[in-house]
Amino acid sequence: MLDRSLQMSLNCPSYLLVRQRTLCYKRLNPVRAMPPSSVILHTDESGKFPESRKTCNSLIASLSSYDGPLLSAPNTVGILGGLSVDSTLNFLRKFVHLSKENEAKCIPFVVCSDPVLNRELSSLERSSSSLCSRNEPSQSDHTRIVENLWSKRVFLEKSGAHCIVMPCHISHSWHDEVFKGCSVHSLHMAECVARELKEAGLKPLEAGSPLRIGVLATEATLKAGFYQEKLQIEGFEVVMPDKATMEHAVIPAIDALNRKDMEGARNLLRIALQVLLVRAVNTVIIASDDMRDVLPRDDPLLKKCIDPMDALARSTIKWAQQAAEEAT
Repeated sequence: MLDRSLQMSLNCPSYLLVRQRTLCYKRLNPVRAMPPSSVILHTDESGKFPESRKTCNSLIASLSSYDGPLLSAPNTVGILGGLSVDSTLNFLRKFVHLSKENEAKCIPFVVCSDPVLNRELSSLERSSSSLCSRNEPSQSDHTRIVENLWSKRVFLEKSGAHCIVMPCHISHSWHDEVFKGCSVHSLHMAECVARELKEAGLKPLEAGSPLRIGVLATEATLKAGFYQEKLQIEGFEVVMPDKATMEHAVIPAIDALNRKDMEGARNLLRIALQVLLVRAVNTVIIASDDMRDVLPRDDPLLKKCIDPMDALARSTIKWAQQAAEEAT
């Protein structure tokens, strides 16, 4: 539904730019800004606006005349969406909520969410995490995704972002390729969560044992290895589901979720978490957009789990506050 219709309620003078279903929101000087409005923009399957929508066409035409970066603040954040619109919105909710908790001033940001990229990443995840179809993605699939992510990163740079984040686990499989030659700062989700765990000063659950952190994710994310790498750099021993747990709990849980069998998905996910916890891990990182909301919020197992999106949001806010201070 979000792909076909985008509704915006603008409560202050603003410019709005919609380009290939990319939303950018900017507060401007009232003298140069448009009056407050509430607009519904409908796009066709190609992402274009119907010619009959005169109001929408005139709006887009007036906005297209604006030259230069969309945002100019030194603490502007670029958010590159990935696997799903829901995942991107989940990060934005955390970002806004945690900003208020930290009494941070309004942080400017640009969001880029492409439904084509959503489908490509979703297809990749499902092809590697399904009992019915576990085909190895081709190199051309990877190349197409990297090129898509790279073009979106360039768009965010040109839009005025000074720091770019990707609230998507599987996208980090190509983080280094996507940000090669990038002229602005970027944050890596796995680095953010590993750093927070290091700063937390955790103690081993068993005397004489190393600090163990569990990672629960899809097969594609685990195979990419970036969570294991970043955690090991910080001195943690990484514990992942073994082959039997993946085949009999994790992958069936994702299949159940795709079939809308929420009860089956919850039961299987609980088994996978308990298998990791009995191996004396301090906490389990749930590094999966699909698994994030399977368990109810009051489930006791979640007290032993971490959502990396929280760490990414906190690190993004910290960067934005520092950037604003340095600019004054």
